[in-house]
Amino acid sequence: MELKLKSIRREIILFVMAGLLLFTGLDKIEVNIMEARNFISAREMVVNNEFLLTTLNNEPRYQKPPLPTWLTALSGSLFGFDSLYGMRLPVVAMTFLLLFVFYYFSKLIGLNSEHSFNNSLILITSFYIFFGGRDNQWDMYTHSFMMVCLFFIWKLFNEDSHQVRNSVLSGIFLGLSFLSKGPVSLYALMLPFIVSYAIVYHFSFRKKVLPLLNVFVAGLAIGLSWYIYVFIKDPVNFRIITGRETSNWTNYELKSFYYYWNFFIQSGLWTIPSVTALIYPYLKNRVKNIKEYRFAVLWTLLSVLFLSCVPEKKARYLLPVLIPLALTLGFYIEYLIKEFSKSMGRKETIWTIFNFGIITLVGLLYPFILFYLFRDRIKDYLLLLIPSTLIMYFLSYLIIKGFMERNFRKIFYPSVSIFITIVISIIPMRSHLFTNAGFAPARKAQSIEKQYNIKTYGISEIAPEIIWNFGKPVIMLQKKDDHLALPPEKIFGLVAAKGDSAIIRNLSVNFNIEKKYLIDMNYDRKDKDRLKKDYYILTRY
Repeated sequence: MELKLKSIRREIILFVMAGLLLFTGLDKIEVNIMEARNFISAREMVVNNEFLLTTLNNEPRYQKPPLPTWLTALSGSLFGFDSLYGMRLPVVAMTFLLLFVFYYFSKLIGLNSEHSFNNSLILITSFYIFFGGRDNQWDMYTHSFMMVCLFFIWKLFNEDSHQVRNSVLSGIFLGLSFLSKGPVSLYALMLPFIVSYAIVYHFSFRKKVLPLLNVFVAGLAIGLSWYIYVFIKDPVNFRIITGRETSNWTNYELKSFYYYWNFFIQSGLWTIPSVTALIYPYLKNRVKNIKEYRFAVLWTLLSVLFLSCVPEKKARYLLPVLIPLALTLGFYIEYLIKEFSKSMGRKETIWTIFNFGIITLVGLLYPFILFYLFRDRIKDYLLLLIPSTLIMYFLSYLIIKGFMERNFRKIFYPSVSIFITIVISIIPMRSHLFTNAGFAPARKAQSIEKQYNIKTYGISEIAPEIIWNFGKPVIMLQKKDDHLALPPEKIFGLVAAKGDSAIIRNLSVNFNIEKKYLIDMNYDRKDKDRLKKDYYILTRY
């Protein structure tokens, strides 16, 4: 009973700590290009009452499956599409799903409640997990659903009872993962998982052929259903778009085979401890659950290896690797909790102090760093800076005390708390840290459109961030060389880039052209031309 109460208490603490990380300032970070695409498609689903043939700016967009967009459309309908907080709630829910299924998975493979709790804290404070949990695009959905699938696959492999239930549930969540981002998670998370399991546990799949067949039949039936529907309903656009996407795997964002081999950096706070945890010869004789540790290391490294084989590479594609990496690091943390107070060697002790001493140093330098960053506006943030500094110094004191008492629990939990404190305090200040003085939202251009009671058209490609902020689709005009297929209206709005100046000059023969507004969606000081557009009013002579 006491153990059960401790477990429940840990789950509540985990929920609260994750909530602080995910809900704080959820609407304070700008919408990026991937999020904007999801938001636009969700809005158009509801406006056009079309939930299967997905669009972006009212043009077919079949690059990504629709499940994340369906959930975003539901949230937008409930909370309003102008509520950025509401639009991001679905991805927060997915992150909670990942976090708690990971916690229960850790217990399922034989780890105790505290060990599983620590694994989950590592996961939610890993940079790309935390960042992805606040960024409503496709990645978190596909990997969260896949982690549920793997939970039931583990049960399928290790339990003789409930075979049908476990295979069906695993298949359903495989299908949901597929409906979130195609076969990405199947390749990056599931395949390394199964290979690692077979190697470590000497597993014979012949005994589980039928249940595994159920998993893949159910998963593919659900996952491929949308693709089949779109192929039947809009075969021409489907072939064009899927051909372009397939080509991107080998012709776009090409990086070297070794590009992902600094993957541990993406864990942020846990970068150095993660490297230590992956040194199998060092830790294999120090951990209690040797098979589970071997499985976690192999799962991590195979996931990186499989991703490295794909020519198209982006840093955010490493998100699935951080799941087995958190499991791997948890074994090292468990070893430190058990042995730091005992006969740990001098070199190991110094290395541990170095690993977590850096976090202590961050806590101690925190007010000086903020004073440097916000020196011109420090008075505006004193109510936030003073209490957060006091908390940081208290947590740093606890870590130092933990070193002195050789009590690693007093080092680990304050380290996690330092990260959470930084997030809670920095996010509200961020809007003034990277401010672009010339920021001019596209939303104001729509108010000009309403003032003149006109339609707005566009030339060239318009960044999704601009379309999202504009609040509705921008009708794109067809152009050939420097000539446009013009709309019939006597007066209309036109969104154009600097590179369209020749087209604008040609139009001046038949139109009075008045530049009304410069859209500049650069939130920070980085001046990206794709986020800048001129808004004109054109009136026929």
